[in-house]
Amino acid sequence: MANAAPDRGFLCRDCLNCGPVPAGARPRCTACGSPRSLIHPERDSLAIAHIDCDAFFAAVEKRENPALADRPVIIGGGRRGVVSTACYVARIHGVRSAMPMFKALEACPDAVVIRPRMALYAQVGRQVREMMRALTPLVEPLSIDEAFLDLGGTERLHGASPALTLARFARQVEEEVGISVSVGLSYNNFLAKIASDRDKPRGFSIIGRAEAQVYLAGQPVGILPGVGRVAQERLARAGIRRIGDIAGRSLPDLMRIAGNDAQRLAKLARGEDSRRVEPERAAKSVSNETTFDTDIAALEVLEPILWELAEKVARRLRAGGIAGRTVVLKLKTRDFRNRTRTVSGLAPTQLATRLYAAARRLLVAECDGTAFRLIGIGAADLVDGALADQGDLADSDVVREKSRETAIATLRERFGDTIVKRGISLRHATPPAAGGRRSDEGGEG
Repeated sequence: MANAAPDRGFLCRDCLNCGPVPAGARPRCTACGSPRSLIHPERDSLAIAHIDCDAFFAAVEKRENPALADRPVIIGGGRRGVVSTACYVARIHGVRSAMPMFKALEACPDAVVIRPRMALYAQVGRQVREMMRALTPLVEPLSIDEAFLDLGGTERLHGASPALTLARFARQVEEEVGISVSVGLSYNNFLAKIASDRDKPRGFSIIGRAEAQVYLAGQPVGILPGVGRVAQERLARAGIRRIGDIAGRSLPDLMRIAGNDAQRLAKLARGEDSRRVEPERAAKSVSNETTFDTDIAALEVLEPILWELAEKVARRLRAGGIAGRTVVLKLKTRDFRNRTRTVSGLAPTQLATRLYAAARRLLVAECDGTAFRLIGIGAADLVDGALADQGDLADSDVVREKSRETAIATLRERFGDTIVKRGISLRHATPPAAGGRRSDEGGEG
């Protein structure tokens, strides 16, 4: 490894001092006195990293308003919304992401609640992403605030091992962006992701080959990707609660318990993951959803809200140069039960009218008197936008619809979103009793 020798031994994460490991059970940097060191026998031979921004939305808001630095901050909707992000001060009080807002405020009544500002977060996320790409072209984004990186072969470029390069990066993000990140370093994606969660916030954790299986053996099966609550319960009924329990089973035995997922689980339990860092990871879906202040059951109230969400999804599809062949309708009832309905096999589209029409058919079937607290619409089964809305003899209207939406989009870009409104949007002048909206979030995964 070129130029790696100075990195061996002690590496201070604060001043980046490298040298022999100082004496003592808990060695401190001889240059700055910091205890935040990177000492690991495999540190300079590992190159796969997972970087995760710490409490990202809340961190950006604290950066924007330094008076919030020591306050508990929750990003989310009103009392009927859910927590998008909670800062670490709020987490001490038991606040967690996806927690209903009223429960979060019961746990932390002094919290400062801020509605999400997705445009701001996206801007900061892009800034951090570009800083990652300056380290290596092999950056695989997982969300707005996290990514896998493969720094193999970058030692000559940066004059340092991946570990030192990542330590420099973490300090650069704090100094230039004003937020912090946690880093996991290992020999594959799976273990790098686990490592980044071990020491948050401002963490830097390493899992090497020699220790991987021993470390994994004591961990709950829930940290394995794809093992959700239902799978955990199924494994627990068979006496499998820790990853070591998986490693101790024969493959035929595991197949009787986990079916087709058995081989994947067995490999992960051994610390094996063959996935590569894929820099051009395509979005699987594009969606927008909104949560209401008051539950809504009436179709005529839900329709204009669904239309506005369909317009936002269509705008994002056009901006991304992609089109959807599947439409997804998401509803959440007052008791937090999700209803997800899909229609597939559609001609590729970027048109709000087509997205809305498909989702509305699904919505009509669900409006049986049930009151909903959330509605969302998404486009999935994505393809190249060049294939969108071509039309044929059986569907000659699509050309007219495409021309109309393109003209409206052009006007809105020049004069703002309110310059042109569809008639259905004007029906959304609903009083609070009918269900005003509380939060509006978009997603891409």
